[in-house]
Amino acid sequence: MCGICGVVGHRPATPIVFEGLRRLEYRGYDSAGIATLDDGRIERRRAAGKLDNLAAVLEDQPLYGTTGIGHTRWATHGAPTVNNAHPHSTSRVAIVHNGIIENFETLRKELEAAGEVFETETDSETIARLADFHLAAGKSPREAAFATLRRLEGAYAIAMIFAGHEGLMIGARRGAPLAVGFGDGEMFLGSDSLALAPLTRRIAYLDDGDRVIITPEKAEFFDHTGKPVERTIQTTAAIAGSVGKDGYRHFMEKELHEHPLVIGQTLQRMVDPATRKVILPDMPFDLATIPRGVITACGSAYFAGMIGRYWLEEIARLPIDIDVASELRYRNPPLTPGSLGMLISQSGETADTLAALRALRGIGLPVLSVLNVEHSTMARESDVVLGTVAGPEISVASTKAFTAQLTVLACLTIAIARAKGTLDEQGEDELVAALLDLPTRAEQVFAHQDAIRNMARIVAEARDVLYLGRGSAFPVAMEGALKLKEISYIHAEAYAAGEMKHGPISLIDRTVPIVASIPSGPLFEKTLSNLQEAKARGGRLLAFTDEAGADRLSAVAEQTIALPKVHPFVTPIIQTIGVQILAYETALLKGTDVDQPRNLAKSVTVE
Repeated sequence: MCGICGVVGHRPATPIVFEGLRRLEYRGYDSAGIATLDDGRIERRRAAGKLDNLAAVLEDQPLYGTTGIGHTRWATHGAPTVNNAHPHSTSRVAIVHNGIIENFETLRKELEAAGEVFETETDSETIARLADFHLAAGKSPREAAFATLRRLEGAYAIAMIFAGHEGLMIGARRGAPLAVGFGDGEMFLGSDSLALAPLTRRIAYLDDGDRVIITPEKAEFFDHTGKPVERTIQTTAAIAGSVGKDGYRHFMEKELHEHPLVIGQTLQRMVDPATRKVILPDMPFDLATIPRGVITACGSAYFAGMIGRYWLEEIARLPIDIDVASELRYRNPPLTPGSLGMLISQSGETADTLAALRALRGIGLPVLSVLNVEHSTMARESDVVLGTVAGPEISVASTKAFTAQLTVLACLTIAIARAKGTLDEQGEDELVAALLDLPTRAEQVFAHQDAIRNMARIVAEARDVLYLGRGSAFPVAMEGALKLKEISYIHAEAYAAGEMKHGPISLIDRTVPIVASIPSGPLFEKTLSNLQEAKARGGRLLAFTDEAGADRLSAVAEQTIALPKVHPFVTPIIQTIGVQILAYETALLKGTDVDQPRNLAKSVTVE
């Protein structure tokens, strides 16, 4: 979950690398550092905490040179201290690493026995010490790097520079993303295209197991055996200025307000404006004959998959199995031959989801992935990719990517239902019309922001919060609880409303607010009954509903938000925006770091 950036060229390296790290800070912000070659010597500066701390160090102690690497860290092995911060270096080599070296203890014992002296608690230092050992034995940088990589077990993206070798950098990846950027007389290395966006749009992605040797003029690629290979240079659509806050206080606030835009952009890709029909890319399988679907994802993407399961089963009559990706492989479920694997990820690099993808492919299932980064590892390994067109999402807590994922899943549901004959043309027209109405209705949610802020004042005073919902509103409740935990640090749990009386009702008193997602519809009465049970035990009820439900709730709920009335099919999308705003407003009242909450990182690239 760390971020890597590097440059070899003709300009001062430090400002280039630092800007790349700024764009990668969403990947980790426990510590940061930069190393450069200054007259052939390795020089480095490091700081614990966020990049602003590193900036202060660099202002006091500048770094010079045109070859440099940088790193922003999310700690795995070793506390987030200056000593454990990357780059790790010896007098001969400096490295930055994203991932986990699983055999580092064995390697460390070998190297200590050979005389190498370790200075940190990290697994990553093992890479530098092992490379140093080979360099001290007389190997060239290429020989030392390749010999080091052959010994490493685990997941990694690595960049190395070598004392006395200006204009040389060696990179490698296994299980973690790494990209090469092609400039004019300079070359770049980065964890993703976002880091390289201000520098170049010409990018080549390393395949799993690849190594790359970079000089200012070229990049030479090798596979895991050391055999030279070619990698395609792609032109990315990333925009250098796309990660600004645009006047908003936080990236999360900006990204919340982008819900209408990204829903609209995603629909533009997936709905033909002339025929108002859902259009999908060519499929290497027949949607009409899929016997079963398997959805897997992590975090908010998993909750999107849960909503997708409701849609696919109810409308397309397609049976769905769903697992969090970190459990799918280990549960080893029996899967129906011909089933469709469906994976959901914002980054396309989520380690557990990627491992699940490979497990599904390994037993012969076709894979369709819903992704926001269409040049990611998951994209390259999937049979079909449905893009969410959400643009860069910088805040660690996912917002707009979630509703874009739901928009894609809604369109996929319609396409499968039509292929299977469970939805007629009139039904398709009705559901597509509901989707096309969504951007306008999503914009209207923000008219309720003051009322949601008032609701947040109650939530901000609590230590524990319960979220309730039924049907597709249950995963909305789960998403609301997760967002609150992530950015306000208030403990929150979500339950299917009917389960409350089977245990959680014992938690209810005047100190525990209950946030309910309760749109009007066939499940309204049942959910209302559950809320009345909670109220009878002193619960403070806070409800997200619509105009049709608001009157009925006025006598039960302490505060009610009447969100725009939409077709039941798309109600979860509108409800989600409401609970996400509530989490944001609560975090503001708590004074937490909204964009970079403690202990979290955006892209989880280690298991």
